[in-house]
Amino acid sequence: MSTTVVPPPELQLTAAPAAIAPPTAAPPVPGRLMSLDVYRGFVMFLMVAEVLRLAAVARALPQSAFWGFLGYHQSHVPWIGCSLHDLIQPSFSFIVGVALPFSLAARRAKGQSPPRMVLHAFWRAFILIWLGIFLRSLGRPGLNFTFEDTLTQIGLGYGFLFLLALRPMREQWLALGAILAGYWAAFALYPLPAPGFDLAAVGVPNDWPHLLTGFAAHWNKNTNLAWAFDQWFLNLFPRERPFVFNGGGYATLSFLPTLGTMILGLIAGGILRGDRTPWARVRWFLAAGAIGIAAGWVLGWLGVCPVVKRIWTPSWVLFSGGWCLLLLAALYAVIEIGGWRRWAFALVVFGMNSIAAYCIAHLWEDFIARALAQHLGANAFAIFGPAYEPLLRGAAVLAVFWLILYWMHKRRIFLRI
Repeated sequence: MSTTVVPPPELQLTAAPAAIAPPTAAPPVPGRLMSLDVYRGFVMFLMVAEVLRLAAVARALPQSAFWGFLGYHQSHVPWIGCSLHDLIQPSFSFIVGVALPFSLAARRAKGQSPPRMVLHAFWRAFILIWLGIFLRSLGRPGLNFTFEDTLTQIGLGYGFLFLLALRPMREQWLALGAILAGYWAAFALYPLPAPGFDLAAVGVPNDWPHLLTGFAAHWNKNTNLAWAFDQWFLNLFPRERPFVFNGGGYATLSFLPTLGTMILGLIAGGILRGDRTPWARVRWFLAAGAIGIAAGWVLGWLGVCPVVKRIWTPSWVLFSGGWCLLLLAALYAVIEIGGWRRWAFALVVFGMNSIAAYCIAHLWEDFIARALAQHLGANAFAIFGPAYEPLLRGAAVLAVFWLILYWMHKRRIFLRI
């Protein structure tokens, strides 16, 4: 990891005009694809906005449909389905893929050889994995070897993604199909638990309302192939206690279909760098996005493959990838084609320093919250009553996050790996 005053590798699109920022902001990077920065910034905002605790406000105001709606979309669904919050990790993974063709082109323009670029890609993957482990180990007596969070999942697949970026798009499609079909078959062939299996022993109440039946039961929580793999794999590492199950059902093997999501982004990045006209790119994204959403939903509805983000089922790759493509289409049309840019500056501040934002949110949230309470008073955020106190406190913390990133943005300081 390095801190530099040189902006991240430029995402070159000759048709893209320079970004427009407020007069007090640092000048934009020439030729940079601003819509991708805005998309990344939107995703990072959704992640750090967890500090707003909208679900807590919704619980305190159970009669309010408005807060119930916001609380739902700032929470992960228990198993099947999707909320806005569930789209954070696939979007971040998708964006990694979209950016890669541009980064690869920039490195080639600098004369870097393929072996050097591949070594750098695997080094970057290694750092991402260890950064994820480091952040997950905070507050624990030792290293917490876990591989299901966003950074480690991307890191486990990034080197292979880079190798695919060196290949033609046709081979990228074939790799995507092989990953989805193979992962589906592996789950489908893994035997179901024996009758009378004690679900409570793996953290699932026997009367849990989200249990699946029939063929779909192959994708039930903590009785599937990925859970069995982690019972072996995670216990190879030193642990406070033996691994038995993940409370949320998350699994290490999800990095394989997550790689599928990144490949979708890689293909989208290839479309952006191709010779299509701008509106033809938008139409491609819209059509592919609609097909992905429909295909994922139909597979889940038929019981062939449930749409489950927590174990990243192949239907989830298609469903969430479809939404990622639609979001990219909308932002590309508005920003790159329409030229409407000023509204998005606050998101650009998040998007151009996503690693810094991720680390700040994990490392400094508690410190900033305590400092605000100390200097503003313990009741400073209770002026509208206890129900809104976590919202106001979170809004203040979020504002401090953004101001730190804005300070870095003005000085062209970007944290990158």
